[in-house]
Amino acid sequence: MASALSAPPRPDADTPDARKGQEGKDETRVSPMMAQYIEIKTANPDSLLFYRMGDFYELFFADAEAASRTLGIVLTKRGKHQGADIPMCGVPVERAEEYLHKLIAAGHRVAVCEQLEDPAEARKRGSKSVVRRDVTRLVTPGTLTEDSLLDARRENVLASLARAKSGEDGAGDGYAYALAFCDISTGTFRVSETDPARLAADLARIEPAELLVPDAIYDEPAFRELWRTLPAVTPLPKESFDGATAERRIAGFFQVATLDAFGAFSRPELAAAGAIVAYVERTQLGNRPPLAPPVRESGGAAMVIDPATRANLEILRTTSGERAGSLLAAVDRTVTSAGARLLARRLAEPLTAPAAIAGRLDSVEHLADRPALRDALRERLAGAPDLARALARIALNRSGPRDLAAIGRGLMEGAAIAAMIAAEGAPEELMEAARDLAAPPPALPATLLAALADELPPYRRDGGFVRAGFDADLDATRALRDESRRVVAALERRYVEESGIRTLKIRHNAVLGYFVEVSAQHADKLREPPFASVFVHRQTMAGAVRFSSVELGELEAKIASAGERALALEQTIFDRLASEVLAGADHVRACAAALAVIDVASGLARLAVEENHVRPEVDDGLDFSILGGRHPVVEQALRRDPLASGGPFIANDCDLSPPARAKAGRIWLVTGPNMAGKSTFLRQNALIAILAQAGCFVPAASARIGIVDRLFSRVGAADDLARGRSTFMVEMVETAAILNQATRRSLVILDEIGRGTATFDGLSIAWASLEHLHETNACRGLFATHFHELTALAQRLKRLVNATVKVKEWDGEVIFLHEVVPGAADRSYGIQVAKLAGLPAAVVERARAVLTELESADRAAPTQRILDDLPLFASLNRAPPAAPAASADPVAEAVKAALTGIDPDELTPREALEALYRLKGLAKGGEGRAGPCHLLT
Repeated sequence: MASALSAPPRPDADTPDARKGQEGKDETRVSPMMAQYIEIKTANPDSLLFYRMGDFYELFFADAEAASRTLGIVLTKRGKHQGADIPMCGVPVERAEEYLHKLIAAGHRVAVCEQLEDPAEARKRGSKSVVRRDVTRLVTPGTLTEDSLLDARRENVLASLARAKSGEDGAGDGYAYALAFCDISTGTFRVSETDPARLAADLARIEPAELLVPDAIYDEPAFRELWRTLPAVTPLPKESFDGATAERRIAGFFQVATLDAFGAFSRPELAAAGAIVAYVERTQLGNRPPLAPPVRESGGAAMVIDPATRANLEILRTTSGERAGSLLAAVDRTVTSAGARLLARRLAEPLTAPAAIAGRLDSVEHLADRPALRDALRERLAGAPDLARALARIALNRSGPRDLAAIGRGLMEGAAIAAMIAAEGAPEELMEAARDLAAPPPALPATLLAALADELPPYRRDGGFVRAGFDADLDATRALRDESRRVVAALERRYVEESGIRTLKIRHNAVLGYFVEVSAQHADKLREPPFASVFVHRQTMAGAVRFSSVELGELEAKIASAGERALALEQTIFDRLASEVLAGADHVRACAAALAVIDVASGLARLAVEENHVRPEVDDGLDFSILGGRHPVVEQALRRDPLASGGPFIANDCDLSPPARAKAGRIWLVTGPNMAGKSTFLRQNALIAILAQAGCFVPAASARIGIVDRLFSRVGAADDLARGRSTFMVEMVETAAILNQATRRSLVILDEIGRGTATFDGLSIAWASLEHLHETNACRGLFATHFHELTALAQRLKRLVNATVKVKEWDGEVIFLHEVVPGAADRSYGIQVAKLAGLPAAVVERARAVLTELESADRAAPTQRILDDLPLFASLNRAPPAAPAASADPVAEAVKAALTGIDPDELTPREALEALYRLKGLAKGGEGRAGPCHLLT
């Protein structure tokens, strides 16, 4: 973390220190440097301005205050502007990426303003000339490329939303909507249609780091809640989404005359893609990232999973935002960052085409059956670098020698992997990947590896990255430069001996050239005779002081040309190598994708072998039959800590396939005690569906799954106070989405619907929801509940099946067996669970007593009577015509007549008791008799 940045150096002529005296004389005058800053800041009002001054990026005014709070660095002041102190803070250039990461993560955008000339050049125009500066890059959440700013195993997506007027085919608001999304760090670029009802699910699938939207959509109330759920939303003027110019803009970016070769796109798709292209061009300031041409996603190609379901199932991250504990973490056996990103994308958007799923499964099965090939591939893959991101940095002029070496090494590894696959034959997905890996000409990786040294610096400006012997001219220039360096080292040793300052160093930077640097405690020694005549003070740093000498200046003049020429030659070689890489960008991008595919297939094959997963059968039917299903995350957690868990994971079957002659799947009504494993059972079947359609083997003895078009999950309790929603309101909103959107092909898992309100309210909602799922949605589903009254619905709903989780009672304690079996539970064992949780004994005993009383009262209103009194939808199960009225009951008439003759207010206690006994006698069919009260007289 940054320390206080007090009094940083300002080597150029336009520093606040250099102007402090003048500003003190005229506090209303704007200095040339500050005028330049204000001009550049005015052109970038929505970004923090990193203003380069020597070895620091400085921030002023409100930018400084915001950065100081976010970065935790000290806010200082430098000079005055119009009579007021100028707030300032700064960060060292060499640590700029660290600070950029923190600012972007906090939601800021940053404009990086560089010095475009040496301060010496500025001084030639006059002592008060300002160094030329301009913004060279706009850094936003969706346009990051540096490894230090990105998660290597996660995509960084820039997305845009556009819409266009549409006729009857448009969404309900009269518009057609589309999304475009790209990752400029890898080059992927896709477009798809969407609509307001599905937009949240699509954005949850894409997970954009930044979303571009037109001003008009951004301001619409219907979308405001959605914008709050996203990390960064950038409103842009409508001109950025102009459909009339979008096609021309995209064609210009990809340097083609027409987009016909890319496919057919709708107007909103073109507008969204055009906005992406315009934004990338604006933020990269003329540098063109190696984006692939846009690929149109067909509608319905992926399983639709809404944001609530993704959160409930913890597919990519847990509810706390951590990767550990998620489905992705449990199944990820990839060894490359590109493979990890591809696996995450596949889990986020499972396929709905059985043939495409089968292609992926073929690859996994092939490698699962060939352990030697699988292990050899994984060993090779482990040495493969991230080709896609290295290529992006090269294209954007942000690369270093290590990126060029990564391209060369990656292509070499790819060729070796292609040969290994081709030698044994493989399914089409693997063979296609092998062909892509074998396609690049071998000359490119050979040239790169021959040109680059074994030990490489991180930045091209450091030099020393070209291998000795690659270029004769460079070798000769280096020889002259290196001899001069030995002379500098000898001079440094002499200065140390003469001054007695062991920490004295001769250093070099682009601003001061060569200089002598000593710690602050030794600085006075060089300012005093006899050294004052030798050393000339140049600069004071925090903790260090810099000097020059006549002898050092003369030596610098001699060696400057040799060192500068050597570095210039290396820069020329670097540019030539980068140009060769960019000329083969399509090959490099295809190789990167192929390596990711092979990594995912080999990783899933290893997972299948290690975890005993099986190949699922996936088809176009409505079956959902899982034998011995297991929860992939929980099973691994139990294996890691078997003593704490109480034993291995218990596998369970689940069959939601349609009954004989039925046209819709079953719904299981799952009852059982708390802590028995109902929620785990529900989730594991949803996760098995995701894994199967993502092309993974699944944790089960066998699995047969008909394509799931939409997956819905309502499991767990959470509020959303930021949007004014209680836990129960969140539950109802999510349940409403399910009941309104689920189809016959959907899979729905619901847990404890109605628990957040009063008992009868909750039971009524759960009852009606279950009927609606069965009769209207006709979907496959799992419905867990503690409302045992619902089990009686299995008598009326033909595709409803009762299932329960077994438990065993022993000496008043409950033992959870975690087995799901046919039948219904009549108890929830909540008090036993409360006892296990540590409730005070007095509370537990009191709860038992209250429960006994409540259960006794409940027996007076059996469930069957409730069922009889609550018929299903009238259109589905109309009651039979009413029977003719029966003849009057003489006993009832006698009781009624007797009651009519009684005035309760006029009766004495004894008379009231007598009347009660007479009524009881009449009810039994007798004439009535006197009660026992007469014995008291």
